[in-house]
Amino acid sequence: KYIENPPEGLTAEDIKKMSDDDLLDMDFFLHEDDGLEDDIEDDGFFIF
Repeated sequence: KYIENPPEGLTAEDIKKMSDDDLLDMDFFLHEDDGLEDDIEDDGFFIF
């Protein structure tokens, strides 16, 4: 996935040289905000 479309600042060759742990860390940080909106309950906005 990342070899075909490397993140900004990296090349496909950089990705090939990364360890499995480095790839997992990179993937986590690139997607850490995904789905965050689903975890937050929307109770509305009230002005008193």
